[in-house]
Amino acid sequence: MQPVGWEFWFTLAVVFAMIVGLIQERLTPDTLVLGALVILLLAGVVDPSSGLAGFASQSFFTVGALFVIAAALQHTGALQRLASSVLGASSGLRTNLFRLTGLTALGSAFLNNTPIVAMLLPGVVSWGRRVGTSPSKLLIPLSYAAIVGGVCTLIGTSTNLVVSGLLEAQGSPGFSMFELAWVGIPCALISIVFLSLLGPRMLPDRIDVLNPAGDSSREYLVEMRIQGPSELIGKTVENAGLRHLLGLFLVRIERDTGTLSPVGPGEILCDGDRLTFAGVVDTIVELNRAFRGLVPAGNDRPEGREHRWRLHEAVISSGSPLVGQNIRDANFRGRYNAAVIAVHRHGDRIASKIGDIILRPGDVLLLEATQGFERTFRNSSDFYLVSEIDRSEAPRRQHSARASLVLLGVVALAASGLVPIVIAALAGAMGVLALRCLSPGDARGAIDASVLIVIAASLGIARALEQTGVAGVIGSLLVSLSEGLGPYGVLVAVYLVTMLLTELITNNAAAALVFPIAMASAGQLDLDPRPFAVAVAVAASLSLATPLGYQTNLMVYGPGGYRFTDFMRIGVPLQLVLAAVALSSIYVFWPL
Repeated sequence: MQPVGWEFWFTLAVVFAMIVGLIQERLTPDTLVLGALVILLLAGVVDPSSGLAGFASQSFFTVGALFVIAAALQHTGALQRLASSVLGASSGLRTNLFRLTGLTALGSAFLNNTPIVAMLLPGVVSWGRRVGTSPSKLLIPLSYAAIVGGVCTLIGTSTNLVVSGLLEAQGSPGFSMFELAWVGIPCALISIVFLSLLGPRMLPDRIDVLNPAGDSSREYLVEMRIQGPSELIGKTVENAGLRHLLGLFLVRIERDTGTLSPVGPGEILCDGDRLTFAGVVDTIVELNRAFRGLVPAGNDRPEGREHRWRLHEAVISSGSPLVGQNIRDANFRGRYNAAVIAVHRHGDRIASKIGDIILRPGDVLLLEATQGFERTFRNSSDFYLVSEIDRSEAPRRQHSARASLVLLGVVALAASGLVPIVIAALAGAMGVLALRCLSPGDARGAIDASVLIVIAASLGIARALEQTGVAGVIGSLLVSLSEGLGPYGVLVAVYLVTMLLTELITNNAAAALVFPIAMASAGQLDLDPRPFAVAVAVAASLSLATPLGYQTNLMVYGPGGYRFTDFMRIGVPLQLVLAAVALSSIYVFWPL
């Protein structure tokens, strides 16, 4: 072993402190990783051209562009419609889990898994409420399926792009679009079967997360109209999924032939039916988004593309000129450029129609208005309080086909090899903007800067580990500890080290830290480095045992009402099974 300089020990200390910080979670991962890189730059351990090269890397721009494409699919409702059609009505928990995990894994193979979970999570929670299944039975499978599906292709997860970029930086070819499918597909199939068969027993059943607000939730009276084209027309109330909406009760149906109340489960829905519901705001928001052709009754909003309509809550003040008027005569459209779609009154269920309700002080109105409504009227004496409801904007369904075609085009270009993946992804991002599937403001908001910073800064830290010799020394130690097991034993050791590290820190950081060590190990044994790169990419991605190692696990942690041990109970057995499958696949398809 050659003598090492101060740079070696300084880099080792900085990286160790970064790992401890990531484990303790006192600062965000992007702050810690970027901070470590800045310290190494200030100390002169790594020069700016090497340390900051990650911010100009292909993986950096590819992931950013994929966030924009995923946001376009979300805003147009393309993926939500697919999820609704696949999940459908309740068919038993195992069947539902099979559908959910299969759909998620497939989608995650072609879109970055983080935005996939972000898009599906509200819909899955809403769907679970409609069929009476706790989110705690659904959201861990959603996250795990997105993780394993992402391993199947180059663009499925940012980790694959990071490792591919590191390979290219060393002068080796990066991963092709479907190269990792040889290990990803077996892992995905086994995960789907495992989660579908064993998930119902191993996952907790926390009923309280179905309605966290309990009886304190405000109950609104809301009128909706079926307007064709709609998948609701011709279906019974039961088959349409309107019978068992948690937190929402179908009070009556009004049509030209009369009023139906109570509403039977076998009642056939018709075009033009006016449905009156009583329920909490969260379910009303999902009702407004989930069912195509179910629109607020009496809503005459303009159809111009510039209008961005969202839901707002507003409380009528005692001095408001609206007091004493019924909603029909109050002229909300002329006064506020808004439409009343629901009313809440001190816990009382209002019996009359929305338009006939006489407004009183303290009435809470659910208004559909443009995005600037809150800013314009929050200080108005007409209302005590105005607040915008999160994620209440109706999908741009008329553009869903365009967004889907853009995604298919990106996948086809990347798979064909005609253009690099980064160019295909950037072209797709510009395409959804040009086709008005997404506004520039929404596109900027869709880009998760923290993920991009971790990717770019991790590449700089990996370069520092190489240049200072830290990677080589740790690689030598790893080889010496596993030399009795042969070359394949060293590969297994690299996989296990990456797997353990990714449970403690972020997946991208773990991949960037272990990659140079894996390359050094392969070089000392004069082995092909590609199997080691595959092992690092797969092991860094398959973080299932804790909520800390992968961002999708953290995303479902709160909404699912999970405890830390819930991930260990189902994640550790699945992760061990997948480790055996992955290592076997690497042994067969990437021989040493």
